[in-house]
Amino acid sequence: SEGEHEMKIVVCIKQVPDTTSGIVKVNENGTLDRASMPTIINHDDKTAIEAALQIKEQLGGTVTVVTMGPPQADVAIREALAMGCDEGVIVGGREFAGSDTYATSGILAGAMRIMDYDLIITGRQAIDGDTAQVGPQLAEKLHLPQVSYVEEIVKAEEDAITVKRQFEDGYHIIKMSTPCLLTAIGELAKPRYMTVDGIVEAYEKEVKVLGFEDLKDDLELDFIGTKGSPTNVYQSFPKQMKAPGTVLKDMTDDEYVAAIMAKLEEKHII
Repeated sequence: SEGEHEMKIVVCIKQVPDTTSGIVKVNENGTLDRASMPTIINHDDKTAIEAALQIKEQLGGTVTVVTMGPPQADVAIREALAMGCDEGVIVGGREFAGSDTYATSGILAGAMRIMDYDLIITGRQAIDGDTAQVGPQLAEKLHLPQVSYVEEIVKAEEDAITVKRQFEDGYHIIKMSTPCLLTAIGELAKPRYMTVDGIVEAYEKEVKVLGFEDLKDDLELDFIGTKGSPTNVYQSFPKQMKAPGTVLKDMTDDEYVAAIMAKLEEKHII
């Protein structure tokens, strides 16, 4: 029956550069200079937080938010706490700096091994890297069943979760036993705003920091930080804006049709 087991949900979030700020700097090795840019919580991760809070409201339990990053990641954690999460954890240390997705997922897995969880939710992908790799890699390293691209939580139970997964030709409905991992897409839930009480409480809570010394027994030491990252960044660049299309004006309907058909023929589309 409900209430016997408190659902322990962990949400992994990433603080990403606020691309609306216009400040994007790149290091000499091609990676982003994160310390110099204002950050926000990645959008898919906010959706994951909202989904976790809704499950908690239905079943009871706790939501712990975890991020890997420098001390300024504290701001993202406090925002998640102000939305209603119960605890915050920063996984940080200079040994972890420069980690790619493979190293990051290994370090996060080390942190998860010393935490309690029934369900882990991550965002599908981050706006700054777009790889969509950390969530699935984390599930593999923790030997958890996983579903990615979750667009709806159909039913949450204490020992299982049923989700709707977006797919190329439609969707799948999948039921999994807990513990398991989900990656959320932006359509999953509309994130709530922080509350005034939540903001006050968020700054009264202690955010736990897990460093290298706390996790070293659970890490593959050859795969942490820049040295232990198999990925080489060849080049970083902002997303390119699409050029505006051709605008047709002041023509009759027949002339519009003729102009469009001519363009399609020119491009060999028809």
